[in-house]
Amino acid sequence: MSGLRALATVFTRRPALPEPAEPGAVTLRARGLSARRGTRTVLDSVDFPVVAGQIVALVGPNGAGKSTLLAALAGELDLTGGSVELDGHALTHWTPLDMARRRAVLPQAHTVGFPFSAREVVAMGRAPWARTARQDHDDTLIAAAMAATDVTRLAARPFPALSGGERARVALARVLAQDTATLLLDEPTAALDLGHQEQVLRLARDRAAAGAAVVVVLHDLGVAAAYADRVAVLDAGRIAADGPPRDILTPELLTRVYRHPVDVFDHPVTGAQLVLPVRG
Repeated sequence: MSGLRALATVFTRRPALPEPAEPGAVTLRARGLSARRGTRTVLDSVDFPVVAGQIVALVGPNGAGKSTLLAALAGELDLTGGSVELDGHALTHWTPLDMARRRAVLPQAHTVGFPFSAREVVAMGRAPWARTARQDHDDTLIAAAMAATDVTRLAARPFPALSGGERARVALARVLAQDTATLLLDEPTAALDLGHQEQVLRLARDRAAAGAAVVVVLHDLGVAAAYADRVAVLDAGRIAADGPPRDILTPELLTRVYRHPVDVFDHPVTGAQLVLPVRG
């Protein structure tokens, strides 16, 4: 059985604690979010729903507020205005353990302070489920997550000794093993080769198809067009547009937001939406 199929099989057999949201239900919602770094406004009155069964891609130029919005949704950012709700309650309603059972976060940086093995790092994702019925599935979920991200052969190797791409895949395996209804992924494909980039996005798509809500920060607009159900384009701390890729990824909007000419067209054979900078 392939890693993807094994992971999907395990998720369908797990005890439901908490119950996953119904498809289309809002699992996370930002209301009027504002945040500053020093004197600079990095989020400005952002309203943003995260929906079960969808992949929503956050795109935009450097400094637009993508990672900041993700951190705010995760409850890892002090806000100057607005609020975030998780499963219908303000983040202040939940303990850190409650939140860890409901949403998993993949940060940009993958650092570990001690020379834990790759498997030990993945096993950290199971910590929120200690002393619950789900801990009986720890070994199975860890193995399935490592197989799905192609890191089983790295299990015994020290995490700091891995390459950047290997660390990124181990970190993603930890998030998958955490087994939550909402995934927040910050540039999960940044350090990966082409094949592993596609593997990661297929994993995200499969989790969404199984009912999870997935938010992913991406720089590759073609990947966003291929895999996202929604694309939210951020610009200077605001959401410039939010909707289906074919409605949102237009030459006019992208040229304005990226301050560079952008062309959008359909592949002549597959019909896939392609997004490319205008060169020459």
